[in-house]
Amino acid sequence: MKIGRKLKTLRLKHNLTMEELGKRCDLSKGFISQLEHDVASPSIETLKNILDVFDYSLSAFFEQETKEKIVFKEQDITILDEHEYQIKWIIPNAQKLTLEPVILILKPFGSSNKVPPFQGQIFGYVLNGTVFVHYGGNKIKATTNETFYLKGNERHYLENPNKNSATILWVSNPPIF
Repeated sequence: MKIGRKLKTLRLKHNLTMEELGKRCDLSKGFISQLEHDVASPSIETLKNILDVFDYSLSAFFEQETKEKIVFKEQDITILDEHEYQIKWIIPNAQKLTLEPVILILKPFGSSNKVPPFQGQIFGYVLNGTVFVHYGGNKIKATTNETFYLKGNERHYLENPNKNSATILWVSNPPIF
């Protein structure tokens, strides 16, 4: 962690010169400069005095900033391989997000888990193959490049009636897999 860079960012954010910050902390302008350039390291007490000027806590200062990941790679995918289907979580930790996109592969003559009613929605896009969408008492056929949208208020699942696998992009809100 670059303490100096973070201190400089705080100082500039509060429109203070090195000299003004030094006066408020009983430190020299030169020492502030050394800190900001990571030439010198402050004691905990000195750092706390500087952060008090900005009304900033030590814990907040040392909290690591995590950059939000936007693009995910093939190695980020998690796979669950079951007898009748395979689920690929294409966004890591999607279960913690609002939307949960997965690739669902229904093996020949396989079906997905039967999902009980819940408060939410599901969108599906058949990437290849043919599936039957079972929704409540209905059974509707969907084929390659067709989509479906379901409210979660009915029990539902997908069935592959063929000897070839079917692949579906499945997005649920909230996450259900």
